[in-house]
Amino acid sequence: MTGGEARDAAVSQAGPASDNGLVSTEPAEPTEAAEPVQSDEAALVARAVDGDKAALEEVIRLLSDPLYRLALRMVWRPADAEDATQEILIRVLTRLASWRGEARLLTWAYRIGVNYLLNLRRKTPQEAQQFSLDEFRASLADGLADADYRGPEAAVLAEEVRLSCTQAMLQCLERGERIAFVLSDIFELSSAEAAWIIEITPAAYRKRLERARHRIGAFMNSTCGVVNPAAFCRCARRVPKAVASGRIDPSRPAFTDHPVTPSGRGVAEAAAQLHRLHDAAAVMRAHPDYAAPEAKIDAIAAMLHSGRFPLLE
Repeated sequence: MTGGEARDAAVSQAGPASDNGLVSTEPAEPTEAAEPVQSDEAALVARAVDGDKAALEEVIRLLSDPLYRLALRMVWRPADAEDATQEILIRVLTRLASWRGEARLLTWAYRIGVNYLLNLRRKTPQEAQQFSLDEFRASLADGLADADYRGPEAAVLAEEVRLSCTQAMLQCLERGERIAFVLSDIFELSSAEAAWIIEITPAAYRKRLERARHRIGAFMNSTCGVVNPAAFCRCARRVPKAVASGRIDPSRPAFTDHPVTPSGRGVAEAAAQLHRLHDAAAVMRAHPDYAAPEAKIDAIAAMLHSGRFPLLE
C-alpha cells in the first residue's frame, strides 16, 4: 500500500494476537495508537450512529477501498478479497457505536480487519498446500522460457505475471509474518501503529517483521530479476507457462484490468515507481490502488438500510 494508505490502520473486538498470528486470550502490553482523531471524522461517525443514511454511506466509502486492499494482500484472489471485505465492513459498521476515538477511524477499522483475516478459516491454495518459498522458487524455474514473450499484449501479460507473482509470494509466509510485512513494508506503517493494530507489543512486532523481511528478501534476491539482475526469473519469460497453467488469463487479467480508486495510482504509475526502486519491498508495494467492486459496496449499503439485521449495536 502507498503512503496515503499507510496512515490508515485497523481494530477488532477480540483479544490480542499471539506471535503465531492468531488471536490470543493473553493481554498485550499497551501500545501506542495511531494519529489523532479529526473532529470531522468524529462528527461523521456520530451522524452515522444516529441513523443518518448519507453519513453511513460516507463511512462505507471511506473504508471500503483500503480494507479491500488489505484483504487482497492477505487472501491473494480478488473474489476472496471481496468476500472478506464484505464481512469486515459489516463487523466495522455494526460496532461503529463502540468507536471511542482511540485511533483514527480507518486505523480502528484496520484492526478489525486484521483480526478477521488472521483467523479466517478459509485457506489460500498456498496455505492449504503449506507451500514454502523454496517450493515457489522451484515452480518459477519450471518452464521458464529462454526468451521474453513477444506475443499479443506482451507488456500487459508480463505485468500481470509480476502482480500475480508478488501476491502469491506473500501467501508463502505464515499469516502473522505476512500481515507484519504488509503493514510495515507495503502499507508503510510505523512499528508502533502496526503493533497496535495486531494487538501485540512493539518488540514482538519488530521480531515478527524481521523474520518476514529476511524470508522475502532472501527469496527475491535469489529469484527475482527485478530486484537482482543476476537472479534467474523474468516476468516476461514466465508468461507462456503462466498462461498454460492457468495462473493468468489473457482474456481476463485479474490485476492489470482491476478497477482502481478514483485519482489513485494505476498500473502504469505503479510500474514507473518500480523502475525507480528495485528493493524487495518496493517491488511488493508497486501495485495499483485497487478499488473495492462498486456492486459489492452498494449491496452492503442496501443490506444495512434494509433493517434485516441490527446495524449499530
